Amino acid sequence: MQVALVHDYLKEYGGAERVVEVLAETFPEAPLYTAYYDLNGLGKHRDRFKNWTIKSSFLQWIPGAGRLISPLRLLAPKIFESFNLSDYDVVISSCNVYFSKAVKTNSKQLHISYIHTPPRYLYGYTTSFNYKKNPLVRIVAEIMNHFLRIVDFTVSQQPDILVANSKNVAERIKKFYRRDSIVIYPPVEIAKVTTIVRTLAKVKKSYFLSVGRLVKGKGIDVIVKTCAKLGLPLKVVGTGPELNNLQKILDREDNKTIEFLGQVSDEQLPKLYAGAIATIVASEDEDFGIVPVESMAVGTPVIAVKAGGFLETVVDGKTGQFFNNATIVELMKVLQDFDPAKYRAEDCKKQAEKFSKERFQKEIRELIKKNWP
Repeated sequence: MQVALVHDYLKEYGGAERVVEVLAETFPEAPLYTAYYDLNGLGKHRDRFKNWTIKSSFLQWIPGAGRLISPLRLLAPKIFESFNLSDYDVVISSCNVYFSKAVKTNSKQLHISYIHTPPRYLYGYTTSFNYKKNPLVRIVAEIMNHFLRIVDFTVSQQPDILVANSKNVAERIKKFYRRDSIVIYPPVEIAKVTTIVRTLAKVKKSYFLSVGRLVKGKGIDVIVKTCAKLGLPLKVVGTGPELNNLQKILDREDNKTIEFLGQVSDEQLPKLYAGAIATIVASEDEDFGIVPVESMAVGTPVIAVKAGGFLETVVDGKTGQFFNNATIVELMKVLQDFDPAKYRAEDCKKQAEKFSKERFQKEIRELIKKNWP
């Protein structure tokens, strides 16, 4: 069985790239087709991708193409249609914002499209880039998005099977694509995380933790401002364009309790989870959210906004606590009364095991076996 993997583009490392990495591990002979790649954008994860067989489009040869990805999204479906995948039995596309599900396959092939979410910018969900601030850009973008919604619906009918990364995303697929989907939760490196933590001496839990890209829509500003107001120790893991704005907030308040750690290694992150009183997540309608699962895997409870994929990973009152809205007032209510002693590490770990990498690989293999040939 010959397998090909397809991904929107590869120029940063997030949840979608983690899925692609595990798919490549599951099917080590499979090449990766993508519109464009820049391994330098993967930061500390770069070396794990350097020996991959990556086949890119004409965008790869255009100077400054990394900055043109968004303006050229009208061409994205044609980019993926141009790939010749006729030599493969099974095609697995990993689709988020750039229409990789548009690849052409024939009746003898099985095309499974793993949908991280229908493009958030097309359907009114919060994104990291607020184009609506500029009136001219807003007008052009809305016209473009009207046509892209039509294109997105059309190409979403092409794959044989749509896989959603959560029940939350499955509902979006049903609403916008009018198709049923199979839910296979993303893979989380539970075994790797727990192995690293086992080597640690018992650590004192002395701070709250936030992990994620520092972009709009992730709620990092709410977390930082709330902890600053309460004088609570907070470590922030991640990089992104919002870092300067967040740092300015702290400078104005002369805050000394909040620390920005930037990007950390895969070995360091579990140790940070282990030393946290709780991990705080406040993304607006998160598609799935791997961070809560990683936190629970080491026995650390989660404080999460009551929305999106967090409703599927965190068990309120058992592995963490919800707050109603991503606002300073609501988060403050929870933090002021939060008692970590209420949460058993074993309950957190047991919940996290439901989202393991091995479970993901098994479900993907079983899906292929059931539908091909």
